[in-house]
Amino acid sequence: MNIQKNYSLKNRNTFGIDVKAQFFVDIAAEEDLQLILTDENFRHLPKLILGGGSNILLTDNFPGLVIKISIPGIEIVKEDKESVFIKAGAGEIWHSLVLHCVERNFGGIENLSLIPGTVGAAPMQNIGAYGQEIKNVFESLEGYYTENVGKKIFNKTECSFAYRDSIFKRELKNKFIITSVTLQLSKSPVLNLDYGTIREEIEKLSGGRRIDELSIKNVSDVICNIRRSKLPDPARIGNAGSFFKNPEVEEEKFAVLKKSFPEIPGYKLRNKKVKIHAAWLIEQCGWKGKRVGETGVHERHALVLVNYGNAKGSEILSLANSIRKSVEKKFGIRLEEEINVV
Repeated sequence: MNIQKNYSLKNRNTFGIDVKAQFFVDIAAEEDLQLILTDENFRHLPKLILGGGSNILLTDNFPGLVIKISIPGIEIVKEDKESVFIKAGAGEIWHSLVLHCVERNFGGIENLSLIPGTVGAAPMQNIGAYGQEIKNVFESLEGYYTENVGKKIFNKTECSFAYRDSIFKRELKNKFIITSVTLQLSKSPVLNLDYGTIREEIEKLSGGRRIDELSIKNVSDVICNIRRSKLPDPARIGNAGSFFKNPEVEEEKFAVLKKSFPEIPGYKLRNKKVKIHAAWLIEQCGWKGKRVGETGVHERHALVLVNYGNAKGSEILSLANSIRKSVEKKFGIRLEEEINVV
C-alpha cells in the first residue's frame, strides 16, 4: 500500500474539483483494506470512500483518509438453466461489466450502458436508466464495516433500495465499504424498449429486421449513442451527470400543476405518485445553457451542472441551490441532489 499525504483529488472526481485529502490510499485487495482499517494511525480518522468519483461533489479539503476502492475481478459464481450469477469486484468499471455481460448475452443491465463509475458505487446509488435499475437484478454484495472491520453480506432487502438511494447513502454512509457485487442476469434476455426514445432509435438501427430479431448488444449500442448525444464527456468538461433526482409528487398536486402548466411532463407510479422530469422544471426556469462564472448548466441537458475549468465545489453547490430555489418558487417542488455532496 502507498499511503499519500496532502493528496490532490482533482483527477479523482469527474467534476475536476481541486481539493486535497489529508491521506489517500488506493486499495486493490481485501487484505489491504483490512490492514488500513485496523491501522492505529488511521483508525479514528474520518473516512471517505471513493469509486470512480463520477457521482460526487467535493466542496472542501477532506480532513481524514480517502480510500479509493480498485478491487478487480469478474466471475460466474453460480448458474442454472435460466440465470447466471455474476460477481464483480467493486473497483471494476461499471460499463466494462455491462459490456462483459452483453458480449455473453447475459441480460438485465444492457439499458444501464455507459453509466459512469465503478461497480461498488452502483448499488449504493441504485443506479438506473431507460427502464432498468440495478435493484431489479441485484443478488447480494459483500464488504466491511469501517469501525469494527467486520465482514458482511447484504441481500436485496437489507440494502433498502429506493429511487437513486440505498442504506449505503444514508445510515451506512462512509461506514461500510463494498468490495464486491453479485447480480442475477438472464440467459434468455427480453429487450426493454419502452422508455424514452429507445424503441424509435432501435427501429432506425434494425434495417427492416423485426424487434425480436435484435440483441441486447443492439440495445446497448443504441443507449450508448443516446447518452453520448445528450451528456457531456467529463474528460472534456467537468460534470457528474444528472445533479438532481426527478421529483415525485402526489397525483392531486400534479393535477393542480397541470392546470397551470399544461406541458409539464410526468408519468404515474405505482405508489399513486407522479414522477416529473427535473430537467424540464429547470429549463422552464431559464437555467439551461446558463453560465455563472466558472460554473453553469449544460446547453444540451438541464440536469447537468458543469465546471468550465476552475470552479470550486462550493460555487457549483451555490449554483445548485439557486436552481433549487427558483424551481421551488415557480412550481412548489423542492429538488433533491442525486449526487453525493461532501
